[in-house]
Amino acid sequence: MNIFKQLIVSLYSPKDISTFRNQGIGKTILYVFFLTFISLLPSFYFFSTTVVNDFQMMQTTVQNDLPSFTIENGELSSEEKAPITINKDDFTIMFDSTGTVTSDDAGNTNNSIYILKNEVIYTFAGQSQSLPYTVLEGINLTKEDVVELTSSMESFLPIFIPIVLVIIYLLSSVGKFIGVFFLALIGLILNNTLRRNLTYGRLWRLAAYSITLPTIFFMIMEALRTIVPSGFLIYWLVAIIMLVLVLKEIPSQEAKEE
Repeated sequence: MNIFKQLIVSLYSPKDISTFRNQGIGKTILYVFFLTFISLLPSFYFFSTTVVNDFQMMQTTVQNDLPSFTIENGELSSEEKAPITINKDDFTIMFDSTGTVTSDDAGNTNNSIYILKNEVIYTFAGQSQSLPYTVLEGINLTKEDVVELTSSMESFLPIFIPIVLVIIYLLSSVGKFIGVFFLALIGLILNNTLRRNLTYGRLWRLAAYSITLPTIFFMIMEALRTIVPSGFLIYWLVAIIMLVLVLKEIPSQEAKEE
C-alpha cells in the first residue's frame, strides 16, 4: 500500500492500521515526515502570504503615508508635532518622533509597528521585538533611504521564506516524532491491559499511524482559521482511542517478534 493510501485508510480504519505493524521502520519514519508536511500546508500558506502582504503594505506605507524623517545619533526626528496612527486592515503603524508614545504602549497591541523616538517595536500575535536606533551608530537614515532599502530587501523574500518554512518543518517533525514516542509508551500500557504481545517497535509503528486522524483534523481547523478549545487534550484523546481500536484488531496471542 502506498503512502497516500495509508494516509486515507488511517483516517477511519483501525483494521488497516493494525496491518502496518509488520512493515519496515523506514517506511513508517517516512510516513511521519509526510504526515507532518501535509499538516503544515495551511501554516505554510498563511505564513508566506502574511509575510509578503505585510512587507508590501509596509513598503507602500513608508513611501506614501509616513512623513519625511531622519534617524541620526540614535533618535528619530521629523517635523510632525504629534503621533501619527495608520491602520491597515488588522495592522497598526504608529509614528511618533515626539517621544509621547512609549514602549509600554506598543507592548499592549497586536500586529503593529511602532516607529518611536528611540526604537522600532514590531508586535505580531502578542509577541514584541524591539530594535533600538543605537544599533545604527554612525549611520544616518532618511525616509528615502528606508524606501530604497525595503525595495532591495524584497528580492530576498523568495530566499527568506523557504528557509523559514524548512526550519518550521524540521522543528515540527521533531515534535511529531516525540509525540509518536510518547504515544507508543502509552501503547505499552494498553498492550498489557488488552493482553496483546507486541514489541515497542511494533507499537511505535502503530502509534505513528494512529495520530493521523487528530493531525488531519487540526490541519483542517488551521485551514479554516478555527481555534479548537482544549485542542491538546482532544488531540491526545483521539490518538489514544484510535490506538486502542487498532490494538483490538490484533489477535491477543500473536507471537512476539522484533
